[in-house]
Amino acid sequence: MLVKFGEFMAAIRKGELPHVFLLSGEEPYYIDKAKGALLGRLFPDGVGMEDALQKVNGDMALADLLASIEAAPFFADKNVIALSGTNLFRENKAPADTKELEALCHQLGNMPPYSYLIFVAPYKADKRRKLYKALSKNGLVLEAEPLRAWNIQDWLQDKLRAIHKEMDRDAYAYFAGAVSMMQQISLSYLDKEFDKLALFSEGRRITKAELVEVFSGLPEVSVFALMDAISARDSKKALMLLHRQLADGTYFTVLLALLTRHVRQLWQAKVLMKRGVRGKALAKPLELNPFIAEKLGRAAAAFKEDTLKCAMLRLIDADYLLKTGQAGNELLEEAVITLCKR
Repeated sequence: MLVKFGEFMAAIRKGELPHVFLLSGEEPYYIDKAKGALLGRLFPDGVGMEDALQKVNGDMALADLLASIEAAPFFADKNVIALSGTNLFRENKAPADTKELEALCHQLGNMPPYSYLIFVAPYKADKRRKLYKALSKNGLVLEAEPLRAWNIQDWLQDKLRAIHKEMDRDAYAYFAGAVSMMQQISLSYLDKEFDKLALFSEGRRITKAELVEVFSGLPEVSVFALMDAISARDSKKALMLLHRQLADGTYFTVLLALLTRHVRQLWQAKVLMKRGVRGKALAKPLELNPFIAEKLGRAAAAFKEDTLKCAMLRLIDADYLLKTGQAGNELLEEAVITLCKR
C-alpha cells in the first residue's frame, strides 16, 4: 500500500505490522523519521536490535537476500534486513537474474513470520517495476516527496504541536517569507532550529524576533529583507541592504540567483493575474505558500512588464559578465535600480 508520511507513521503506530517496507523518495527527513519509528516499533527500547538487525549498504545478491529472509534468527525472535540505498526500484536498473527477481517477488507475499524486510530508496521509485508492485501489494510503501514552500504548512503545524509552541502572526509571516527564499528546503535543518527555539524561547508563542535570530545566518534568508524592499520599490533601502549583504560576504552568485528568481516570480504573477488568477490562487502555479503568493501578487501589480523584462535582461547579462570577471557588483546595483524606478 502506498502512503504519505503521516499515514505511514499512523500505520506503524497501531495494528499488525506488515513484513515488507519500502521507504522511497527525495526527502531524507521523512525517510529517516519513518525508519527510526519503524525500528522503534520492531525493537521497543532497542531491545534485541543488535542481534536481529542486519544492515546492508546498497544491494546484496538476490540469492543471498532470499537466503537471509529464510534464515531462522539466532539469539532473537526476529530477523530484520534493512537495505539502505538499494537500486532495485530505480528506473531502467533491473537486476540481471530475472528468475531470482521472480522468486523475490513471490517471497514478498510469503514472508516467514519472523522476518522483516526494509528497503530504503533515496529517489522516486519506479512504480512500473514488478518488484514495486509486489511490495506495494504485500507491504507498506512510503512516498517521501520533497517539501516546497507552498505546502510546508502541515509540517509546520505538526512541528509546533510536537514542541508545544505556536507562532504569532508576524512570526508566521516572516517564516513563510524566509522559507519562500529557500530554493531547496532542508527539513532536517528546520527541525533542528525549531528544537532550539523550543529550548530558548521563554513563552509558548514564538516571536518574529526569535525567528530572525535563528534564520539570519542563512544568506538565502537574510536577503529576504532585500527582496521585500524591491517589491516595495524602495530603492534607497534596497541598495542599502544590497551593500550590507555584499559587505557581510554574501557571494554575488547567491544574490544574483535570488534576484533572478524574485524577478521571474513577479513576472509570472503579473502574467497570471492578467489571466484572472489572483490572490491565494497564485500559490499553486507559483509553488509558493498562499500567504506569500498573495503578497507577491500585490507587489507584481505595481510593476510594468517592460520593467520586469528589462531587469531580467540585465540580470542575464550580469550572470555572464560577473562570472567571467568582466564587471563588478555595479551590475547588481543597476538591476535593483531598474526594478525600483517608478
